[in-house]
Amino acid sequence: MNQPDRMISRVPDALVVALEALARRAGGAILTVKHKGIQSHAKSDGSPVTAADLASNDIILKGLTELLPHVPVISEEGEDGPKVLANPDGDFLLIDPLDGTREFVSGDPDYTVNIALLTGRRPAVAVVYMPETGVSWVGDCRMASRGAWRLDPQGTWHPIKTREAEDSLSVLASRSHPDSATEAFLKKIHVRELVRRGSSLKFCLIAEGQGDLYPRFGPTMEWDTAAGDGVLTAAGGAMLDLNGQAFHYGKIQEECRNCGFMAMGDPSLAATLF
Repeated sequence: MNQPDRMISRVPDALVVALEALARRAGGAILTVKHKGIQSHAKSDGSPVTAADLASNDIILKGLTELLPHVPVISEEGEDGPKVLANPDGDFLLIDPLDGTREFVSGDPDYTVNIALLTGRRPAVAVVYMPETGVSWVGDCRMASRGAWRLDPQGTWHPIKTREAEDSLSVLASRSHPDSATEAFLKKIHVRELVRRGSSLKFCLIAEGQGDLYPRFGPTMEWDTAAGDGVLTAAGGAMLDLNGQAFHYGKIQEECRNCGFMAMGDPSLAATLF
């Protein structure tokens, strides 16, 4: 499956760098809470929340007020949810201040900070930061500055891109949210390797060429996927719904609930999946 060359030589622009720095500061707050001891309680939907989620959320909201003061923000920890979004076709932000809270509470390192700027119902700029490793993945899907990078703890930017798929696939799947539909799907395709990871890291591993496909049939919210989707798309991949159509955000009537999706490194895989 041939893909056009997507070598990237540029470095991210000022907005991307600023959003990455904001995610990094939020990740520092998460680690501070972790070192003091983690306590969690259940939200109204049954999902866990900790002081680290809230500390990260506060830092991100304050930073976004300074960086993008007129852009509506939808956060997993926000009380207003999609009610803040009057025009889903315009610019808005989706943030998950601590994606993978179950992993965080259990001591697993697979949790992230997710920030995504959306334009036209698709990610325009995206940041995923992993506090436990100090690594960030960023994606810029804007035509004039398109690119994807991995920022290591030493501050070096590394361009990343997806890889071509082979006949057998390396598949990423959720560690904390297995479901029967995904298991049934995996029996229908040629799986060379199955790797179960938490949070939005699955998108990022595919974006940097360490996997081929992330199928998801179980429920997610828009803030769970937007940043990872943006990184993957900027690196040359694609995220499609289960009908093989473009994946859109700003689903106000559904309260920002996602449908199922296929996130793939090689977009030509779609011809064999749908």
